[in-house]
Amino acid sequence: MPMKAIAATILTLLLTHAAFATPADEAAKEGILLLGNGSEPHSLDPHINSSMNGHHVIMTLLEGLIAPSPTDDTIPLPGMAESWENEDFTKWTFKIRQNAKWSNGDPVTAHDFVYSFQRILSPRLGSQYAEMLFNLKNARAFNEGEISDFSEVGTKAIDNHTLTIELEGPIPYFLNILKHSSFFPVHKATVEKYGDMDDPTNNWIREEYVGNGPYVLKNWQMNQIIEVAKSPTYWDSKDVLLNGIKFFPIASENTEDQTFNSGNLHYTYTVPSDMIQVYQDRNDKTLHLDPFFGTYFYVLNNKVPPLDNPKVRQALSLAVNRNAIVRRITKGGQTPAEFFTPPGVAGYSPEPLVSFNPAKARELLAEAGYPNGEGFPTLTIKFNTLESHKAIAEAIQQMWKKILGIDVDIRNQEWKVYINSMQEGDFQIARYAWIGDYLHPDTFLRIMQSDSGQNDASYSNPEYDRLIAQSFIENSDEKRLELLAEAEKILLTDMPVIPIYHYTRVYRIDPRVKGWHSSPLDIRNYKGIYFEN
Repeated sequence: MPMKAIAATILTLLLTHAAFATPADEAAKEGILLLGNGSEPHSLDPHINSSMNGHHVIMTLLEGLIAPSPTDDTIPLPGMAESWENEDFTKWTFKIRQNAKWSNGDPVTAHDFVYSFQRILSPRLGSQYAEMLFNLKNARAFNEGEISDFSEVGTKAIDNHTLTIELEGPIPYFLNILKHSSFFPVHKATVEKYGDMDDPTNNWIREEYVGNGPYVLKNWQMNQIIEVAKSPTYWDSKDVLLNGIKFFPIASENTEDQTFNSGNLHYTYTVPSDMIQVYQDRNDKTLHLDPFFGTYFYVLNNKVPPLDNPKVRQALSLAVNRNAIVRRITKGGQTPAEFFTPPGVAGYSPEPLVSFNPAKARELLAEAGYPNGEGFPTLTIKFNTLESHKAIAEAIQQMWKKILGIDVDIRNQEWKVYINSMQEGDFQIARYAWIGDYLHPDTFLRIMQSDSGQNDASYSNPEYDRLIAQSFIENSDEKRLELLAEAEKILLTDMPVIPIYHYTRVYRIDPRVKGWHSSPLDIRNYKGIYFEN
């Protein structure tokens, strides 16, 4: 073949290949990770956000005292603190690294952490996650207005690089709690440039996001994209392997899956349930089903009749066939919930009190005054827009009609509207999920305390509260777990929520993405992720 013909053939092949290069291909070459991230986060403020999609972004922009391990959720790594020591797991001292900087070049100091702890605990801010810090001495008293002098709370900056934290009682796993974003610092000057430190309407995150994490906020277009770029001021920037990450809020599972298939994503937040078996049959290497420390459940508004009657709540729970839901709808290896807390914590064995018992359900509903559903008002199940949530709501709607003779409506809402409905108590029954903040049952059980900011059910039982409070100051971890199991038994007898199933993490990921490891908490250390092209 003449040289000109050979050259023409090579050029044609190159052009053909270029024509088929996808956005995911181009981004991989540039070291940019394209992630599906569910719905638009309602906030990127670490002290305001309460959703996983917001948490994913915050983990790139901010770093706490302790960083998550890329491979093991139980391993604490140095973050802003380069070292630490403790006295009886109650008094902790952290050394803040000398080269820690904010993205504007200011040094990160121990004072930033004291300021941030005060901010999240401030009653006016109304943070749903303030309770995460209640293990600190006098933190609850400050948050609830019993004391007003923050110097009485168990945290102090000894100097710019020495921070102390004193707890109410010993917590051997405290370092893993510190990985949570509720303990992350915020930049005081930036926050107060746009409002008071404890003003919940302060919009500093949209005006000027100054962070201390491995990435900086580059672009945020609501409901379109959140883009972060590698930070030049981060203390460990040499080990940040990606040049940037783009988070795409795609609420529809089917749309996200199609976006991945068309080469526009490297990772999907979830997978349509009817496609899981298809990809398994194909032996699709992009599909992953990982352990996930979470529970899918329905919240019942305990203030709304007839849901204020525990017999009604128990009847509704007993009429839910969880096996049918995980077998016919979710299809991703999820397990039917027999208790509220997910399995996986060594030494913790709560009594399995959640079951499917139609006869008992009808009996309890009759005892509550609604034999065969007669006179039972039409209630509404609310859920955030997602195909799987709708399918589950429709299934439960049919179960309750067939078994109990009652009618319920179902209604979907866009994520931010749905979050507001939950926070304002504007619901009767609502879809909910909780993913553990650390690998311990108290991260689930504490959210049902009477004064918890996460207790959207408005549930209250003094004995339950007492047991949880006692567990926080218990010296023996074995005894602490016994107290929590006793509390969970009370919870599942009162049934303020209806546990449905325990999660698996179902997603798809481009095989070129390396350093992405299974995480039961879905807490990601993004700086160790890279592409193998």
